[in-house]
Amino acid sequence: MRIHGMAPALNYGQQAYEGLKAFRTPNDEAITIFRPNRNAKRLQHSAEVVSMPHVPEELFLDAVRAAVALNAEYVPPHDTGAALYIRPQLYGSSAQLGLSPPDEYIFAVFVIPTGVYHGAHPVKALILEDFDRAAPNGTGNAKVGGNYAPVLRWSDKARDEGYGITLHLDSVRHEEIDEFSTSGFIGVKDNGGQVTLAVPDSKCVIESVTSDSIQELARSYGWTVEKRAIKYEELKEFTEVFAAGTAAALVPIRSITRRVGGGEDVVTYIKDGSEEPGPLFEKLLTHLKDIQLGRADDSFGWRYPVGEKDKEIAGAPGGRNGDATTVDQMD
Repeated sequence: MRIHGMAPALNYGQQAYEGLKAFRTPNDEAITIFRPNRNAKRLQHSAEVVSMPHVPEELFLDAVRAAVALNAEYVPPHDTGAALYIRPQLYGSSAQLGLSPPDEYIFAVFVIPTGVYHGAHPVKALILEDFDRAAPNGTGNAKVGGNYAPVLRWSDKARDEGYGITLHLDSVRHEEIDEFSTSGFIGVKDNGGQVTLAVPDSKCVIESVTSDSIQELARSYGWTVEKRAIKYEELKEFTEVFAAGTAAALVPIRSITRRVGGGEDVVTYIKDGSEEPGPLFEKLLTHLKDIQLGRADDSFGWRYPVGEKDKEIAGAPGGRNGDATTVDQMD
């Protein structure tokens, strides 16, 4: 795919993207996509944030289904637990010198097989004190590249120091939890069987599809779900903490470290030397994966089937991968 060097996507960051997955059901009988309708709505929101037109939900769903159907041979077998990662993109593509809306936008969908990400191994988290992911009333609630590129150097630095993930506090006072750099934050309290899930209510975080799914599962168990401000001091009250995102699904957090006054404040959830995540994490992740892989009843209506008919879109009469790659072909 070619793009002009003066495109707003390359010069002004006018782009948005999504991430979702397709899975094979048991015995490789069918292929389904997990909750693509939610990604369609989120892309519309992101597009609005960076001044681009909406991609209609029906077009988004047709394009995603087509990309999967035309590349069905690359969807990993069910028994591997792996998936086909789907990356829809929307960006300003026409040559544009001034800072004004371009004449052309491209909506494209790419796919690539992906293995089982991270697994369920606990990771240490480091709170970033010297870098704020997003500003109040800024772009933090949109899935745009500008929210991710700046954090790369900080994530690499943290990784070199033994931290597998970084966590952001609110950028105004550094008092409340926002989210992990690439995942949503979920804190869990287990008070003698009375379980409460807490997720941040912040204008600076994206609406995580995985986190929303976990919240729905929790409600189905009769657990309490709270979407509210989470103070830093509350971290020590959680029984378990995990990061929720498309790539890794759920990742258990071993500990959260904050560097203050020349020292370190560490909250530990899983002791060093143990690779066993907590029981609530195990219950939620197992149920989520069972739904995604077709091993459990889909009472929520989250699985969207993909079939041969989904190859039959305008511009792809022969049905082969590579045919459905431009806006014109998707009209």
